[in-house]
Amino acid sequence: MAQFVDLWNSAAVTSLGLFWMAFWAFGLGYLVSSIVQVFVTRARMRGSMGEDGPKSVALGTVFGFISSSCSFAALATTRALFAKRAGLVPSLAFLLASTNLVIELGIVISVFLAWQFVVAEYLGGLMLILLMWGVVRLTYPERLTAQARERAQVAEGSEEQEVSDWRKLAASLEGWGRVASRYVMEWKMVWKDVTIGFTVAGIIAAFVPRAFFEALFVGSGRGDPALWHLALQAVVGPVAAFFTFIGSMGNIPLAAVLYSNGVSFAGIVAFIFSDLVVFPVLRIQATYYGWRMAAYIATVFLAVLVATALIVHLGFDALGVLPDPAGAERVIDREFFTIDYTLALNVLFGALSLAFLAWKARRHGVDVAPPSAWGERILFGLALLSFAWLGLGVMAPVVLGAA
Repeated sequence: MAQFVDLWNSAAVTSLGLFWMAFWAFGLGYLVSSIVQVFVTRARMRGSMGEDGPKSVALGTVFGFISSSCSFAALATTRALFAKRAGLVPSLAFLLASTNLVIELGIVISVFLAWQFVVAEYLGGLMLILLMWGVVRLTYPERLTAQARERAQVAEGSEEQEVSDWRKLAASLEGWGRVASRYVMEWKMVWKDVTIGFTVAGIIAAFVPRAFFEALFVGSGRGDPALWHLALQAVVGPVAAFFTFIGSMGNIPLAAVLYSNGVSFAGIVAFIFSDLVVFPVLRIQATYYGWRMAAYIATVFLAVLVATALIVHLGFDALGVLPDPAGAERVIDREFFTIDYTLALNVLFGALSLAFLAWKARRHGVDVAPPSAWGERILFGLALLSFAWLGLGVMAPVVLGAA
């Protein structure tokens, strides 16, 4: 019993410590993302993305880069673009870019993992788009695409506010009020994933032995894994991500735990890239386009992310720049709560977040109603359980020790 209490406490403290390390990075990323989304609306993007040519694909990639950070928000925006006659490839390029080339994800990765993972995220994100373009051109399902577009047009809702003069808006309280609202909404969209993700990362770090990862990710822990080991780990990475039900932002601390336990660079890159093949995303895609189209998109994404992870790993290995797993171990095992730059940045973004929340509440009120969709209700319940686990875990040595 005493050993379990100690592990529980260690898991809870690790989860909270990992979030403490990352809070400012989330805040900075969402601030940048909110500013861009307010001043560059999707109506502008939509008019530039037509057929599946190089210009449209490039614009879809650029617009995705400067757009949403959350997988679920990106799915909604992609549906809007596709429903308004944007080509399938530019729409999917937008979706891949908006979930893999975003600034805040790179910032969070840099907190938990080595610089090589940040480079792999952006370089691999571009590679994902190029490979997706090639695969879709070879397998283009014309009839299925037409049916999916009709379904998306029925599902598409109202238009957003257009920006006639972004400079004037940026100099006004109205513009920054929109930024505050967008910032709060970014947090609202991901807080469940983030809470569950950090909680799971702490539990795995404390309770799961290294032998489990060596069995799950065959070949993990080897200094020079064979090519088939890398390929298998690149496939297992998305499978593991699928069953976490967590978006990429919540999965980064878990990726650090996996990497510190010997999973290869290829396996971790594939794991991080897998946010668009998890079940909640597949379910939403099916709602938008039908199950056949959702399965087609998921299959294309799975194929290209496994190939990308392998190519990136082999390329970095050829250049002799594969990262050292010891860096991830130092992140997991470090003393989290100290007086350093993390404290200063967290205080800054904590104050900013509270100010933006108060500003949004004054403008529009704050919606505190629980989600209605069953998938979101499950995540909501798991997030509440995570809070209970963390709170009790922190107090467990005192409460249970006294008992």
